[in-house]
Amino acid sequence: MPGTNLTAQEAEHRSHAVTVDTYDITLDLREAAGSATFRSVTEIGFDCVDPDAPLFLDLRAPAVREVVVNGRALAADRVFRDSRIELSHLVAGRNEVRVVADCAYTNTGEGLHRFTDPVDGNTYLYSQFEVADARRVFACFDQPDLKARFGFTVTAPADWTVVSNSAAVTVAEAADEPGDERRGAATVWSFGRTPRLSTYVVSLVAGPYHAVRAEHRRGERTIPLGLYCRKSLAEHLDPDEILAVTRQGFDWFEDRFGHPYPFEKYDQIFVPGFNAGAMENAAAVTFHEKYVFRSRATEAAHRKRAATILHELSHMWFGDLVTMAWWSDLWLNESFATYSSFACQALGPDPRWADAWTTFANHQKAKAYRQDQLPSTHPVVAEIRDLDDVLVNFDGITYAKGASVLKQLVAYVGMDAFFEGVRAYFAAHAYGNTRLTDLLGALEEASGRDLGTWSKQWLETAGINVLRPEIETDADGVITAFRIRQEAQDLPPGVPGEATLRPHRIAVGSYTLDGADGRLRRTHRTELDVAAAAYTDVPDMVGRRRPDVVLLNDDDLSYAKVRFDEVSLRALTRHLGSFADPLPRALCWAAAWDMTRDGELAARDYLSLVLSAIGSESDIGVVETLHRQVLQALNHYTDPAERVRLTADWAAAALEQMRAAEHGSDHQLAWMRAFVTAARTDAHLDLLAALLDGATPVPGLTVDAEVRWAIVVRLAAAGRLDEDGIAAEERRDPTPAGESHAATARAARPDAQAKAAAWAAVVDRGDLPNQLQRAVIAGFAEARDPALLAPYTDRYFEAVLGVWETRSHEMAKQIVLGLYPAVADGAALDQAQAWLERHAAAPPALRRLVLEQYDDAGRALRAQATDRARRG
Repeated sequence: MPGTNLTAQEAEHRSHAVTVDTYDITLDLREAAGSATFRSVTEIGFDCVDPDAPLFLDLRAPAVREVVVNGRALAADRVFRDSRIELSHLVAGRNEVRVVADCAYTNTGEGLHRFTDPVDGNTYLYSQFEVADARRVFACFDQPDLKARFGFTVTAPADWTVVSNSAAVTVAEAADEPGDERRGAATVWSFGRTPRLSTYVVSLVAGPYHAVRAEHRRGERTIPLGLYCRKSLAEHLDPDEILAVTRQGFDWFEDRFGHPYPFEKYDQIFVPGFNAGAMENAAAVTFHEKYVFRSRATEAAHRKRAATILHELSHMWFGDLVTMAWWSDLWLNESFATYSSFACQALGPDPRWADAWTTFANHQKAKAYRQDQLPSTHPVVAEIRDLDDVLVNFDGITYAKGASVLKQLVAYVGMDAFFEGVRAYFAAHAYGNTRLTDLLGALEEASGRDLGTWSKQWLETAGINVLRPEIETDADGVITAFRIRQEAQDLPPGVPGEATLRPHRIAVGSYTLDGADGRLRRTHRTELDVAAAAYTDVPDMVGRRRPDVVLLNDDDLSYAKVRFDEVSLRALTRHLGSFADPLPRALCWAAAWDMTRDGELAARDYLSLVLSAIGSESDIGVVETLHRQVLQALNHYTDPAERVRLTADWAAAALEQMRAAEHGSDHQLAWMRAFVTAARTDAHLDLLAALLDGATPVPGLTVDAEVRWAIVVRLAAAGRLDEDGIAAEERRDPTPAGESHAATARAARPDAQAKAAAWAAVVDRGDLPNQLQRAVIAGFAEARDPALLAPYTDRYFEAVLGVWETRSHEMAKQIVLGLYPAVADGAALDQAQAWLERHAAAPPALRRLVLEQYDDAGRALRAQATDRARRG
């Protein structure tokens, strides 16, 4: 990706040289439905302290028409190259620059994304500027610490709505110009200037969006609220629940953060083809439209959507109001937003979300533990040398581990002191930029604790600790000695630094089987500081009768892998589903999964454990996570010789659970989906076909659009559905979702022609929009017969560097990860290692992604060996 990078050193130089005041941006979107480009006019006002030093603006555009600096025209063809505009004729003090360019619409989810709805032909636009894609829409200093006030003037078709970070000041009919009879009627939207923002949270959304408007009142202030989605999706929008979550977040965050909501309105826009879950554009948040549920969703999906809504809302303070100075502190934004969203759910007034910490332990922690054991692991505060580094750093460390460490910090300093420090932080740095030391200083002042050592151990080192109980008892079962052994797992090869023992604030829970109802209930809890040492004694446990289960890190206060003593492990094997409360159950499930990934527990034994206990699992989010993990274990961690049998066993169990579940319940729906994804035998596939055509209905279940497509993809992957059948389903559901599912089904067909067509579309031609490319990749990876994909191992390693060098980051990343050879064997591993050795000078971000997949494949082979030994 030549010419588009920006180094930390270059950014620091610009930050010292320039203070940006205003951007006034004028865009002409009237021909969005047909033209590849749009006119962009940017007027920038800024102060410069060193006018003779080299200085440049960022811009990625097919053509630059005009560059004027302080009234002097520069030769655009000479000063614009490699996505930069070299500035000259600057003066000390105030400068004015005007840039006129033809910028390009994209279909990659970067810059100004354009999407045409296949249902009604309407065109929709939305911007996505993180990390540095504001430069695809207007000329700018595209780095987070050069904040400015932004004003937009947008000319758009008359039937469109335009949304930006501030409210529209005027909306007027566009003046007639030559050629307007061809373009049609238009409207000019003028937006007031924003408070000071970073370029990456600036937003522009335009199109014939369906709108729902409301407001949030608190005290004397009224905040206008807006919800937007495509017109053809409007019937599925559920504004009442979305707005209820939003209002809860406003109240909770304002109370905890001690600073009023910092913008004049708040819009939430659900957009098509989004690459992430959501984006915290100031006062104009964009969400993936999957959060508009067009089919029935489980409570876990509603909980996840609520967490995402709250995550983005909390960013209005932590990220938008106060922003990191450089991307090395990206974690400050993302970890804080992740922690705050779950805290708001768990501690807020709505009891519906009271078990949010269970979801956190079950889902977020699993992502963090995986990422922290990869050869690309890094400290929470990462070294970010340039934009390429940050683009691959939106990972389980930045989000989930960072949030876990914050949760540990809250336990360490106390919640009251934590939020007192946060309030002081916002008061001191509103509309500015900060570094880690600014936050730690505020927290130290509020708590009285020295956080320097804590920061070095938790934020500036990589890797994960393992905690194990060591328990001695007398003949009567009374504990005579109890200590916690802490281990620092070796860092993966190539990861800088050393394995580190850390201080942990944890709880130790004692759980005993209740003879009356057979439930595991907590009979004792002790909270303590585990030293940054190999052993920590726990005197409070001495003299107590040994419980059935000892659970370290009860209540999930710290970030560590947990293991069990032999007595507890035996009890859990028989009674894991018997915990009366969901959180300790989730922690034990997480430990069992981690043991499976580490090859300490055979995949078949993990499957047996799940089958023995999942029927007692009440939390639907945990159930769905277990379904995904079992499928991963079956596909990657089981002995390949036993995989067909074990998968059939799982599918049969899922079918039994589906039939036994309460009719119409979330559990029934989840088990239905689990059965569909696991169905492989002729009998199971026959049942899917009967469900699809309505011949064998299941009481309580509706085969709605998403369930239908899951069945269609499974039948297509099994060779039970041909092109005519897929096309018929697409005609039945002519929506963007239907189009994507059909693409997945076509690529999933078990024949060489289907795989070749998918490969050609994604790798050779590379002309698919992001949403369809992702769908085709998902289908390509479906293969019951590994021989179908074997020829593509060589082709992958031959093509991957060229893909990286010629595609945008998001599109290249989809391909590098999604098409990595699915055949996990020694030969494929050797090819990956050989590629890494031959391409030592390849872009570091690309090497990181390939190395992560290589490591996952090696882990899978080790787990398969454990499973094979268990069979023997």
